[in-house]
Amino acid sequence: MKIDRRSFLSFLIGGAAGTTLSPLTWKLMDDSAIWTQMWPWTPVPADGEASYVNSACSLCSGGCGITVRKIDDRAVKIEGMKGHPVNNGGLCILGLSGLQLLYGPTRVRTPLKRVGQRGQGRWEKISWKDAISEVAETLGDLREKGHSHTVGFISGSDRGTVPRLFDRFLTVYGSPNLMRTSSIIDSYELTLHLMQGAQALPGFDFENADFILSFGSGILDGWGSPVRMFRANSTWCNTGGKVIQIEPRLSNTAAKSDKWIPVNPGTEAALALGIAHVIIKESLYHAEFINYYSEGFDDWKRFVLGEYGPDSVATITGIDSTTIIALARSFARASKPLAICGRGQGTTPGSLNECTAVHALNALVGNINKKGGIFAVAEPDYINWPEVEMDVRAAAGMQKDRLDGAGSKKYPFSRYLLNRLPQAINSGEKYPLKALFVAGANPLYTMSDSKAVKKAFDKVPFVVSFSSYMDETAQNADLILPNHTYLERYEDIPTPAGMPRPVIGLSRPVVEPQFNTKHTGDVIILLAKAMGGNIADAFAWNSYDECLKETLGYKWRVMVEKGFWSYPDFFVQTHEESFDTVSGKFEFAPKETGSLKQFKPVNIEGDKTNYPLLLIPYDSIRLANGVVGDPPFVMKSVEDTVLKGTDVFIELNPKTAGEHGLREGQLAMLSTPVGKARVKVHLFDGIMPGLVALPRGLGHTAFDDYLAGKGINFNELIGPVEDSVSGLDAAWGIRVKLAKA
Repeated sequence: MKIDRRSFLSFLIGGAAGTTLSPLTWKLMDDSAIWTQMWPWTPVPADGEASYVNSACSLCSGGCGITVRKIDDRAVKIEGMKGHPVNNGGLCILGLSGLQLLYGPTRVRTPLKRVGQRGQGRWEKISWKDAISEVAETLGDLREKGHSHTVGFISGSDRGTVPRLFDRFLTVYGSPNLMRTSSIIDSYELTLHLMQGAQALPGFDFENADFILSFGSGILDGWGSPVRMFRANSTWCNTGGKVIQIEPRLSNTAAKSDKWIPVNPGTEAALALGIAHVIIKESLYHAEFINYYSEGFDDWKRFVLGEYGPDSVATITGIDSTTIIALARSFARASKPLAICGRGQGTTPGSLNECTAVHALNALVGNINKKGGIFAVAEPDYINWPEVEMDVRAAAGMQKDRLDGAGSKKYPFSRYLLNRLPQAINSGEKYPLKALFVAGANPLYTMSDSKAVKKAFDKVPFVVSFSSYMDETAQNADLILPNHTYLERYEDIPTPAGMPRPVIGLSRPVVEPQFNTKHTGDVIILLAKAMGGNIADAFAWNSYDECLKETLGYKWRVMVEKGFWSYPDFFVQTHEESFDTVSGKFEFAPKETGSLKQFKPVNIEGDKTNYPLLLIPYDSIRLANGVVGDPPFVMKSVEDTVLKGTDVFIELNPKTAGEHGLREGQLAMLSTPVGKARVKVHLFDGIMPGLVALPRGLGHTAFDDYLAGKGINFNELIGPVEDSVSGLDAAWGIRVKLAKA
C-alpha cells in the first residue's frame, strides 16, 4: 500500500487522536516512568468496602456524567457514567484525572487574606465569619455612598443556580455588572437571536448528520463534550458520514476527517458565502424552506451572488474555485448536512459575521430544527424564584450603564462583553470598578493581553476569588473564599453546549469536604443575610442545598437517583413555530445589524513589514486552557514536540523555516505587537506556509511545579480585536516575527 505524505500525516496524527481516550493509550503509558511516581500527596487507600457515587464533571463545559469508585471514605477512581445522555460511559483524559485536583497540593484549604503586595503570595488565614464580615462591610460602604454600580462579578457561566444567585444578589444590591467568560456560545446565541428570534443555545444533532462541514471547530480536539464528539465520530465511520475540516493547520480533527481543506486564516466567512453562492446559483437550496419559512433571502441572494463568486473567494481564501464548487455541491446534496463554526475548542467568540454566514448554510439546506441539523435549545425553565424587591439605591444602581458596554446603543444585542472590561477600567472613561468578584473563571490567564488584564485588576481596590485552587486570578486577589471542588458539593449542571436536547446534570458530594472550604452558594446566602434589608429578604433559604432542592422540586429525587434529568416531553418545533422574529420567519439578513453593508473580514494586530508571519493558536485535548490547568497525569501525556522541559515548540512549515534560517529544535525569539517569548522550532508539514502555530494551555504561573513555568501563555502574545457588530473579541491570530535566539 502506498502512503503519501498527506496520508501519512493523517495516519500518524489521527491515530494519536483516536487513541487518546481508549484503554490502549493508558495501558501503554502504564510504566514505571509515570504511574509509579509516588508524590507525597498521592492517596494510597487501605483495603476497605467499595462503593460507587454518580455525579457530574464540571472541569469543562461538557457536563459529562461520572461514576466515582470509593474505598470506604476515599475516592480512588473516576469513570464515565453509563447511560448518561452526554457521554454514556466515556470520559476524557482531564475527567479521568479529577482526583488529582481533589487531593492535590494546589487546593486553597481555608479562607485567605492578602498581607503583602498582590502576586507576592503572602497570605494569612482568616475565619469564614471574619471574611464574610469584611466583604459585607466593603459592599455596605460602597452602597451607602451610592456606588453600588461599581461592583462587578465575573463568572464562568451565567446558567444554573449558583450564577443565578450572584445575578440575584447584584440586582437587589444595585449593580448591572455581571459578566460571563466569552466563548463561541456568545456568537451563536446572538446569531440565533438575530436570525431566528430565539433566546436559546445551539444544539447540534451530530449523531444523525451525514455531512459535517466544520469551519475550524476542533470536534476531536475538545470542542463541546469531548467524549460525545469521539462517539459521534465513530458513528460517522460506521454509517459513512463525511467530515470536512476547514482550517489552516492539520489538527487531530483534520487528520481524522474525510478531507482537510487548508484555508487562509480569518477568511472562513468568505468561504461560507462562496459556498452559498454556488448553492444559490445552481438552485441546490431547499426551495420549500426558502419560499415559505425565510425572510430577506432575495436581498441576501443579490449580495452573495454579487460579491462572493468562486473565483473571488478563491483569491481571498487560498482555496481553488473547483474545490469550492465541489464542496458546495456535496454539502447541498447530502441528506442531513450540518455546518458548524468555532475555532478549536470554541473558547473564543470569533466574528459574528462568520457565525451568521455559517448558520445561513444550514438554512439554505433547510436543516434547522430537523434530525441531523441544528436546534435552538431553550434553557430549561426550572429556576423560578420570586422577583426581588429593589430599594431606591438598587434601582439607581441598576439604571447605570454596564461597564463592558453590553446592551448599549452601540452593542444593543450583546449580553456580555468581558473582553471590553480591561480597556474600560484602564481608560477610566466611564466609572471605576471598586470591587470585583470572580467565580468559576480565571481571567488573568484566559483573557487576551494578559498584561492589560492584570493592569486593570491592579486598579480594582478589592478583588475576591472563589477559586478552589491557587490559580493566576486567585494569586492576585485580596481575599480567597475557596469553594468546595466539584467532587465535594451539590450543584446543577444545565444543558452542556452543543446538546440537541435539554438535560440537567447533578454534581453531588462524593466525599466530605477535605479542607475548610465552603460552597459558593452558601457564601452568597450568608453575605446577603449579613447585608440585611431587602438584600437579606431576597435570600430566604438557610443554605444552598435547601435552595437547590427547592428549585429542582420534583426533579430532585430523580436526579439524585439517576444523576441527571432529561426532558421526556421535549419536542421539535415545526418551522411554523420555530421563528420568533418580526417576520415570523428565518432572517437571512437581520435588519438590526445591517450585516450586508458592514460585512468585512476581521483585521488583526500588526503590519506585514515589521511582522511578516501570522501567529495562530491551536487546541489539544491534552492541554486544558480554561478555569483549571492540567493535573500532573495529563501533563505527562503532552507530546515532546509540544513541550520539552520548560520550552514550548512552535510549529513551522519547513518552507517557512528555511526562509528564516531555522531548523528543527532550534531556539527562536517570537515577537508580536503585544509581547515576545523564547520558543523552540518544530517543523510540521501540516501547517500552511507563512503561519506559526502555538498551543493554548501552557505558560501558567500558578498551580503546581508540574504545570507552572512551562511554555508560554498564548494570551500574553495576543490582544483582543473588537467585532464591529457584536463587540465580542473576534481576533483569530496576530502578526508575528521570528529571529534566531
